[in-house]
Amino acid sequence: MENPLDVRVVTVSLYFLPVETRVPLKFGPETLTSVTCARACLTVADARGRTAQGWGETPLSVQWVWPSRLPYSERHTALKRFCLAAAEAWAWFDRSGHPIEVSHAFQKQVLPDLLAETNADRGQDADPIPWLAALVCCSAFDIALHDAYGKLHQRSVFDVCGPPFMNCDLSHFLEGANGSADRFRDRYPQDYLAKTPPRWLTAWHLVGGLDPLDASELGGDEPDDGYPILLPEWIAHDGLKCLKIKLRGTDDFWDYARLERVGEIAIENGVNWLSADFNCSVTDPVYVEAILDRLLVEHPRIYGMLLYVEQPFPYDLEKHLIDVHGVSARKPLFMDESAHDWESVRLGRRLGWTGVALKTCKTQTGALLTLCWAKAHGMTLMVQDLTNPMLAQIPHVLLAAHAGTIMGVETNSMQFYPDASIPEAAIHPGLYARRNGQVDLSTLGSTGFGYRLDEMDRVLPEPVVVTSRI
Repeated sequence: MENPLDVRVVTVSLYFLPVETRVPLKFGPETLTSVTCARACLTVADARGRTAQGWGETPLSVQWVWPSRLPYSERHTALKRFCLAAAEAWAWFDRSGHPIEVSHAFQKQVLPDLLAETNADRGQDADPIPWLAALVCCSAFDIALHDAYGKLHQRSVFDVCGPPFMNCDLSHFLEGANGSADRFRDRYPQDYLAKTPPRWLTAWHLVGGLDPLDASELGGDEPDDGYPILLPEWIAHDGLKCLKIKLRGTDDFWDYARLERVGEIAIENGVNWLSADFNCSVTDPVYVEAILDRLLVEHPRIYGMLLYVEQPFPYDLEKHLIDVHGVSARKPLFMDESAHDWESVRLGRRLGWTGVALKTCKTQTGALLTLCWAKAHGMTLMVQDLTNPMLAQIPHVLLAAHAGTIMGVETNSMQFYPDASIPEAAIHPGLYARRNGQVDLSTLGSTGFGYRLDEMDRVLPEPVVVTSRI
């Protein structure tokens, strides 16, 4: 019998919003100076003909989702075209249900073939669009679907993650570490979410590889726009207590010196916690182990402040089956780019990874299912930023509030393009500026993701595509 709470997608619209950075953001060997945000609008309908409109947005951070020697412009254009193809596919995907059920089916039944067809059209000699990039393109539609469903039922997206809204328990989506789904029978995402999510979250600040730490590193071309430039200025301005340090992963001398110097600045300015991101560039665990061991001996206080280590090793775990127990024995080791889904996390856990960095840009659906699998297997969680401006910031911080992370949430769009979010910040000032080292979720509404979109003074461009089955 069909659940009267089920919905299906009937209309899809897609917008592209360009954003320029105020300062460059370095991703491994590449540098980001602009980004296109894909904003999707989905209309859903239930069996009685009731409809609701939902919104989702994701920055298409080309350098992060598709590291390659191909020119940026070629990859950027390819991802925008893939978004257009995904919009058509979503509009004609004939499946009804809860958003997790519909989107999971789309990601299993449609997205792989769509990606394969797109890459085939690009030619055998072309650098293929990776699965991570496909997930990021898909995520705007997935997020919009969750938002629309919540609004139709006048509930938060996190309050509809169990019966009577869902038709299937988690055993239909997940298997345990032993290959059995039994541990997930009669269990739903709501069983793994925070019962009373906090309204304030500790904010992590990203110390990028190009960020100047003191006046000696200034180049003279920094923006004069009223926002801080140097790391001590940011710490004082935002009351920061947590710093995430971007490292190279290919230069142990530079990486150690960077950890040492940022750690010293952190101590001098009252910061409590650090994390280290090695940018997926390390191939031998000894590289990380040696840096950590030296830090423990020479700077035990900085070593103690290091809360976790993030993704030192390459994206594709199946191609790089690296035993990382030696690293995770020293510090919690979090998967990020490798954590495409719960199955990747299961493999990572066998290899020695102990934590997962969730991202809404890999879809809200995927993040929720991964969260459930990780928590059921004793793994620690974090929610990391893809430098989310505008609407993208809201599902991001809400996921962190409901996930129960190791410490707050990474949020750094205010560093790299704060003015991009002026209309959204007028409604939610505490979400787009960090105060006392925190972000404030208290202004969010109670239905869907609580955007309060109708109160925002943002003029959208014409949609690049509108597809409807009505």
